[in-house]
Amino acid sequence: MKFEERILINAPIEKLFSLYTDVSGWSSWDPDVKSSSIDGQFSSGATGTLKPSSGPKAKITFTAVVKNRLFTVESKLPLCTMRFEHELSPVGNQIQALHRVSFVGFLSPLFGRLIGSQIQKGLPRTLEGLKHAAEQ
Repeated sequence: MKFEERILINAPIEKLFSLYTDVSGWSSWDPDVKSSSIDGQFSSGATGTLKPSSGPKAKITFTAVVKNRLFTVESKLPLCTMRFEHELSPVGNQIQALHRVSFVGFLSPLFGRLIGSQIQKGLPRTLEGLKHAAEQ
């Protein structure tokens, strides 16, 4: 089960990516994040925590990081993995930001229904917050 949203942003790709790498600052532009942290460098294999605005604090693992292009974070649920993908790509003179959330594993249909609908509602707000922060 997957949910995704896209937005075009008028900012340099480096500025957008710097908002991603400032993990403790995610809550400044993402209204669905209460707090977040990373242990170490912003790189594949790093771990951290994320406390959503509603829901319990979760451990996260950065499973893919490509500078100025993408990063992926995963969080384990019972018999399911929740994956958050963030991709940046040039479109003309703008940058397209794509945020995708997917649920993988035996209980993915259940978690997709329980959590997915709330995440889907929040994705446009998150991307608007990212756009606003980057274009300032």
